[in-house]
Amino acid sequence: MADPRVLHVITDPRARGAQRLARDLHRELLRRGQPSELAALHPHPDAAPDAPVPVLGPSRHHPATLRALRRAAARADVVVAHGSSTLMACALGLFAARTPFVYVNIGDPRHWTADPLRRLRVGALLHRAAAVAAISPHAADVLRTRFRLPARRLHTLPNARPADRFPPAADRAAKTAARAELGLPADAPLIAWVGALSPEKRPDLALAAHALLPESAGVHLALAGEGPLRPALAPGPRTHLLGPLADPAPLYRAADLLLLTSDSEGVPGVLIEAALAGLPAVATDVGWVSDVVRPGEGGLLVPPGDPAALATALRTLLAADRTPYAAAARSHALAHFDLAAVTTAWQRLLRAVARPRP
Repeated sequence: MADPRVLHVITDPRARGAQRLARDLHRELLRRGQPSELAALHPHPDAAPDAPVPVLGPSRHHPATLRALRRAAARADVVVAHGSSTLMACALGLFAARTPFVYVNIGDPRHWTADPLRRLRVGALLHRAAAVAAISPHAADVLRTRFRLPARRLHTLPNARPADRFPPAADRAAKTAARAELGLPADAPLIAWVGALSPEKRPDLALAAHALLPESAGVHLALAGEGPLRPALAPGPRTHLLGPLADPAPLYRAADLLLLTSDSEGVPGVLIEAALAGLPAVATDVGWVSDVVRPGEGGLLVPPGDPAALATALRTLLAADRTPYAAAARSHALAHFDLAAVTTAWQRLLRAVARPRP
């Protein structure tokens, strides 16, 4: 029996969380010989100009976008909708279509459906999906109870990254070379922060925590990303705003720690990437961050919104022998979040859900 033809739908061509998983899964399916296409609902000004992703229409729910989505889906046996913005588009655009769709829930639904009316609307849309993939068993529990989804349509498929794309720094020379590539100091302690410069990611909290570290320690903070908060950020001394990075792997190799300061997350890909690169993390304990960062093993977790707690955790890890933390983080990521094993699980789900070919 031939593997089903898959269409992955993302919101826009930017390289963000849901989009990264979709791209990686798409590439891995192609590598395995399975027919797979990738399409974005609409363009975005922050997308890389060379991003080779076809765009379906002018906006996510525009009639022309939905018509193009329906035409593209007719060429596939199953559609995978990555991220919350794609849910309504697929529920509307594929209404009464022969091609089923699988919705991938990336974030924490408790955060983005706090409003009762929004919860009712999202629940109705979720019931249109042939299957819903949750990136954590805890997320699956929330989806089942919050939206009354039947257990048979819920599947836990972890967020994932290709391990070979995020190798640890082989030695100090490799770390120094990565820093030189990014224009960062060769010898100072370095904390990395990677994400969208948006309110829920709290880059301001990263700056506040960094400012609480003693000046005598000489710790530098490098923030990689772009977003609406960029003009409002006031970086202090020893702070580096790198802008968006096409490939964050050199920053992971360059850094001593990763810092995540979000108010809301699902299972952050940036934590998986850093763990695969052998980089311990200090992170806010939100969503299902603890699926990746096991406290006291691969890093430390603190309550959200507390710069003093973040600064204390950063000081603790910077002063510690980080070798055991790095080894534990990488070992856990390889066992649970490597793309190869996760793709195999995805293939089983896609075969079960896809429409039969004539």
